[in-house]
Amino acid sequence: MDRVGDYLAPLGLRLVLAYEFWESGVMKFSANGAWGPPPGWFAGIDYPFPFGLLPDALNWVMVMWAELVGAALLLVGLATRPAALVLIIVDIVAWASVHAGNGYNVCDNGWQLPLLFLVMLLPLALRGSGKLSLDHPIGKRMKGA
Repeated sequence: MDRVGDYLAPLGLRLVLAYEFWESGVMKFSANGAWGPPPGWFAGIDYPFPFGLLPDALNWVMVMWAELVGAALLLVGLATRPAALVLIIVDIVAWASVHAGNGYNVCDNGWQLPLLFLVMLLPLALRGSGKLSLDHPIGKRMKGA
């Protein structure tokens, strides 16, 4: 089972997370394109430091592109650890600034979903993308060089 797990466990995490972050990024892009949020969308959010120092439009663009690019990288398993780390930062900022005060329940916009994403991203950040990824043959080639 360990051998199968080396292939399927990280792949399953990558696919689910890629879908979720892609959908979130596409929603942001579709709402107002690549240049910032529609009026009021990111306004009034109490971002943790240092993100609270940045304009809402810049936070919007950074999150949107982090979600889109991060999802694409997770999908193919390329630069999985850095992509997972960036998405962990996005997740923690969303948790702290949007979800923390709403309780646990996802139906109340609570922190259940950010917690699940964090728990799913951690193995990818710590262990990598697994054997069904572009990272795997690249890593093997670099070790042999």
